[in-house]
Amino acid sequence: MQLTFDADVEKFRAEFVAFLDAHLPDDAETMQRSRSSSDVPPWARRWQRLLFDHGWLLPGNPPEFGGRNATVLQQYVHAEELSRRRIYPSFNPQGVGIIAASILSFGTSEQKQQWAVPILRAEIAASLGMSEPGAGSDLASLSTKAVRDGDHFVVNGQKVWTSGAHDADVLLTFVRTDPDAPKHKGISVLLIPTDSPGLSRRPFASASDREDLDFNEVFFTDVRVPAENLVGPLNEGWRVANGSLGHERTMLWMGYADQLQELTVDFSPSGALECDHYATLAMDCEALRLLGSVAVARAARGDEDVAAMSVLKLLGSEAVQAATGHVLSSAGGDGLIHPALTGPYAPLNLDSHFASWFDRYFRTFAATIAGGTSEIQRNIIAQRILGLPRN
Repeated sequence: MQLTFDADVEKFRAEFVAFLDAHLPDDAETMQRSRSSSDVPPWARRWQRLLFDHGWLLPGNPPEFGGRNATVLQQYVHAEELSRRRIYPSFNPQGVGIIAASILSFGTSEQKQQWAVPILRAEIAASLGMSEPGAGSDLASLSTKAVRDGDHFVVNGQKVWTSGAHDADVLLTFVRTDPDAPKHKGISVLLIPTDSPGLSRRPFASASDREDLDFNEVFFTDVRVPAENLVGPLNEGWRVANGSLGHERTMLWMGYADQLQELTVDFSPSGALECDHYATLAMDCEALRLLGSVAVARAARGDEDVAAMSVLKLLGSEAVQAATGHVLSSAGGDGLIHPALTGPYAPLNLDSHFASWFDRYFRTFAATIAGGTSEIQRNIIAQRILGLPRN
């Protein structure tokens, strides 16, 4: 067992830290906020482009796509340093982490240059068109259809929960191209520019945030999409979908671990949490980091462990939800108001918290849904780890 990183990994970390120390934007500049997950302020575009140009945006990528061919462990310490400083490499996370990554995995060389590179360089923003009113966690039930018409596809249907669509330039959209195929077959993926005639976007508020709109309904009415915008083979969209969600889940657990770590710091000296609740919080935090480290070590050896990602996602999202719920319960009426600067329930890291504990608890339910619901994760764990039958 090796509990430290090799010299090459620590050298990589030191180089990245030096870059951050030299190039981080000024605090005054970063006060301009993002209104949605596809709204990238000018300073954030410059920051993302700087990361791309120096190979620090997605270090596992080759240099032409914003990286430096980093190993898995080097990618891990890169994410660790970003997390430690609470730095976002992009304000269009689904564009960089899911959509551009999917194009690089499944797209043509022309699509990589036309779409992936501009997304990675923050020249355009992208959103993910997956969920529909009747196809949420069960994506394979989608009904938005695309019919081939010469050198175009004609798209009709609706998407929902499409984060940032009203600020996006392009949607990576999952459509049904063979209605007679089994539901996991006959799905294809299209890159659809949001200024296409017949495409309309309607943002709507969430119950936990009525000021900054992110969710959207997206409607397609005879939208004509060039056939060259097909990502991956025709009717092989399910494979692309699995790859897209895989990109989303790879380092997702680190964000949950950071939230748990913050809570252990916020409440360790105050006694505001009951002892057993605080102990559970501390153990969940440590367990998540240890299990995550094991998964990273396996990935570094070339072992793909999809089920382990489900364990980490389930543990992390539900541990954050439980811990935040305990804080809210302990805070009582104080949990309904914006946190004061003093008192037992005032977070120590005030820069990262802008809502009441009730709002923060309410938002944790999104984490148990996005990236694959807890129910789906339990099914994967039951089948792939415990060996239980599907029915």
